Amino acid sequence: MKIDKEAANYIRNYFSNLMTNDEKLALKHHIYTYKSSDNPTMRKMMLEKGWINSDPEIINFLKNGYEEFELNVAKRIMAETPQKVFFNNCPKCNKLARTPYAKQCRYCGYSWHDLL
Repeated sequence: MKIDKEAANYIRNYFSNLMTNDEKLALKHHIYTYKSSDNPTMRKMMLEKGWINSDPEIINFLKNGYEEFELNVAKRIMAETPQKVFFNNCPKCNKLARTPYAKQCRYCGYSWHDLL
């Protein structure tokens, strides 16, 4: 399967347990930096608690932007542990379902609740 933006997001959302500790720290750094971007008080608190990382190695994961980071993480996971990732594709149109457990396609509307 080609790893596009949708597949990379799916892998990060539902298979984040396969991320390395450094990748998880970079993701946290991105989230907390984004959440505190327009609130200096919150940013200061997050820095004090260590939620926003100052390690250059961790920050380096995000040097080309968040989308590139997510894509790189997904590609690494698929290269190292493809057997642990389950892509739930619609049996009718073959597009990726919203979650690994979805039983109805968000694209074509097909329902496979009755299939085992």
